[in-house]
Amino acid sequence: MSTTHFAGDTAVLTKRSLTHILRSPDTIITTAVTPVALMLLFVYVLGGAIDTGSMSYIDYMLPGILLITIASGIAYTAYRLFLDMQGGIFERFQSMPIARSSVLWAHVLTSLVANMISLVIVVGVALLMGFRTGANVLEWLAVAGILILFTLALTWIAVIAGLSAKTVDGASAFSYPLIFLPFISSAFVPTDTMPAPVAWFAENQPVTSIVDTIRALFAGQPVGNEIWVALAWCVGILIVAYFAAMAIYRKKIS
Repeated sequence: MSTTHFAGDTAVLTKRSLTHILRSPDTIITTAVTPVALMLLFVYVLGGAIDTGSMSYIDYMLPGILLITIASGIAYTAYRLFLDMQGGIFERFQSMPIARSSVLWAHVLTSLVANMISLVIVVGVALLMGFRTGANVLEWLAVAGILILFTLALTWIAVIAGLSAKTVDGASAFSYPLIFLPFISSAFVPTDTMPAPVAWFAENQPVTSIVDTIRALFAGQPVGNEIWVALAWCVGILIVAYFAAMAIYRKKIS
């Protein structure tokens, strides 16, 4: 199967998935509602009790909110993939002369586009709430690159869930721990305020390094080695999830 053939098949199937999204924009709106509600809650209700030094609380917590936005959005990828599996769409595609992996890549790219739109909405609301950044163009591009990598990594985990689930609820339930993970990190409070065992976990899980890197980039501050830790987590999760998803997919269609 040529690369051109694969790219063409993926483009056609991605257009199909994006058309479904455009016909039902409530998916993107729903994805953005929870993070926006959390921003309102933390900034206007709880933020005054949290010491973040000279940094305003909306600036401090926005990176964590962006990761929650992505974790919320990928649940729909698993949901849509599960419905395609149950509806016999995959069997029909298998009878056509198309690249088999393009079916999964279409869902992944659709997830990427939908999540980027949700992130833009959340950042727009954050700006209205007082978020300000000293990041230059290159630093914004670095933030975008990290968020894209993180989205791809979590989306391939969503593909595993969508292929493996037995029920519709099971297809999306996997995202709940991912949404909860930023709460046990440096996303909302400094880790040195946590009990020692919780602080150790928070400091050694992927969300903290990603959040700290994005926060430093937004502030226009040096990121140090933290960015390499963040990238290693994103790329590592992406590679493992991709190969696991492809193995499950081959088993399903064999």
